[in-house]
Amino acid sequence: MAEEFDVIVIGAGPGGYVAAIRAAQLGLNVACIEKDAKLGGTCLNIGCIPSKCLLQSSEMYANLIHNGKTHGIEANPKIDFSKMMKRKEEVISGFNMGIEGLFKKNKVTKIIGAAEFKDPNTVSVNGDEFRAKNFIIATGSEPTPLPFLPFDEKKVLSSTGALALKKVPKEAPF
Repeated sequence: MAEEFDVIVIGAGPGGYVAAIRAAQLGLNVACIEKDAKLGGTCLNIGCIPSKCLLQSSEMYANLIHNGKTHGIEANPKIDFSKMMKRKEEVISGFNMGIEGLFKKNKVTKIIGAAEFKDPNTVSVNGDEFRAKNFIIATGSEPTPLPFLPFDEKKVLSSTGALALKKVPKEAPF
């Protein structure tokens, strides 16, 4: 027998997790289905937030190089790329845990797996069925390659690949 909810949100990115939490705060029995193991979607895990983390670190470096002497600061800064990437992962992890905590606090049921509609009121996830009166589909985005230029994550990077580099490239690949 399928588990029943008032609302099922498909996608736990910024649109989905906020909708799930708000619906639960309004007294509805809510489940949120996410295909990835981590909540937060593209924006949190492989998009906006990691980009901003790396941008902030890069700006700090550039500011020291270009403006340090003006402020009486003389330094020979070096980039430790692995530490920059570790900090990025720690920031992401903190936000992931925050969403998990909000789900628990607001009694949102988290379901990990890809949802497949069986009928207008039933979805299947990993072989289990879930029913709801209402669905919110907030499946987000993913990088789309050009037909003539697929991502190889070496010379042609997706945004996901660019944010997972192991070292700073010596030069642009083109």
